[in-house]
Amino acid sequence: MEEYPAKQTENLDDPPNSRLFVVTSRSITEEELRESFSVFGDIQGVWVVKDKQTKESKGICYVKFSKSSQACLAMEEMHGKVLAEGTKPIKVFIAQSRSSTRHRDVEDEELTRIFVMIPKSFSEEDLKNTFKEYGDIEYCVIIKNKTTGESKGLGYVRYYKPSQAAVAIENCDKTYRAILAEPRTKNTAPEEYPVGPPRGDYSSSGGDSMNQYAFPMADPGNYPVMDYRSSDMTRCLMISTRAALTQEQVFALFDIIPGMEYCELQRDAYGMSKGHALIRYSNLGSAVYAKEKLNGFEYPPGNRLVVNFVDDGEDRSSPVGRMAMQFVATQMMSAAWNGPSSSQAMKPPSFPSVSPMARIQTDVNLPSMKKLAPPDSKAKERLFVVFSPSPLPPDVLEDVFCRFGSLIEVHLVPGRKVGYMKYADKQCADEAMAALHGRVVNGVKMKVMLADPPREESHKRPRTY
Repeated sequence: MEEYPAKQTENLDDPPNSRLFVVTSRSITEEELRESFSVFGDIQGVWVVKDKQTKESKGICYVKFSKSSQACLAMEEMHGKVLAEGTKPIKVFIAQSRSSTRHRDVEDEELTRIFVMIPKSFSEEDLKNTFKEYGDIEYCVIIKNKTTGESKGLGYVRYYKPSQAAVAIENCDKTYRAILAEPRTKNTAPEEYPVGPPRGDYSSSGGDSMNQYAFPMADPGNYPVMDYRSSDMTRCLMISTRAALTQEQVFALFDIIPGMEYCELQRDAYGMSKGHALIRYSNLGSAVYAKEKLNGFEYPPGNRLVVNFVDDGEDRSSPVGRMAMQFVATQMMSAAWNGPSSSQAMKPPSFPSVSPMARIQTDVNLPSMKKLAPPDSKAKERLFVVFSPSPLPPDVLEDVFCRFGSLIEVHLVPGRKVGYMKYADKQCADEAMAALHGRVVNGVKMKVMLADPPREESHKRPRTY
């Protein structure tokens, strides 16, 4: 292509994910880009995309590093930074492979999980201790045989940042054969990407095709509804939610009940929540109690959780298994009929108080509300917001975005999951973007970016390769 010298095109994706796609001001030069990004590593090339007729910059460029870890660190540090006074903050992404046919940016979720080959004697703790020197680990999973529970000598490590995963791949012992894990897809075999205990195969009951509304709704707290003689009670729970909860929110909610030893939010190929999470407790009593307390619980307000047992692979046909079931059933029935005070072991934990009047549930500390700017105010800056899984109501958006001052109006694009926020003051808009980008409000994740100038035909990223 025109923006790349012919002699260098064959090395653009070597190593993978070492090339950045940068959206910047048209006035930014190649020299300014090289100077700003060179602090992160060895730059092999900088290419500014120019108009074929006018030869003027399109405000798009590529920066190629010698290592993936350098590119990922540059992306993490430079996204949203201002390179020159009077210009807008730049947007930095890992560029798609030139052979890719996808029409979206490489998401951070695709760059944080690595696949490794390990000794079969490794425990999850061994795996974590081996790779924690390269960065903060979110979780580790060892792939095990569903029938025998034995390790297959394979595992996954998910880091919090792409640069940490890249450093691990580049610097760990070569015997681990570390590579980036492929994104989970609907065609992925359940045993290759386990998210639960070794012998549990919850995917046989629906797996990825499970509809998030398929679980029957139970009356929370109505203990007699459940048959405590049933062998379906297990230490593993599957949670279904309509709102896009984060891993941290699910963990915090179910960790209230003592004994939680595993929590995994299921994500789709785009790294977004699929509305399901798997929870495992160390004992049957905690799992039964968690189901009874949280099935039907509204979190955030208006989103009712559905909690069901899933197979954990344990044999409960033995005398010991039957005794355990009877013991838990006795405890639960006692708590149901006589109140929790009759059993110290079943004393209910302190659940987070959620006021029915609280309209805003978010993971960011918001300033106090401020008045809207006059409707006839001139818009000095516009923010473009992408919502997942669905847009928030205009009144809620106005409540959230007005807190940074000078908000003129909120506009949602009909039929699409996007909207615009118009501000009368640029600094207020920048503060709103910095505080709210990537945050979750009422179960909806928002991507907040500067909107393109009105004269632009499209807000979408131009395809130049």
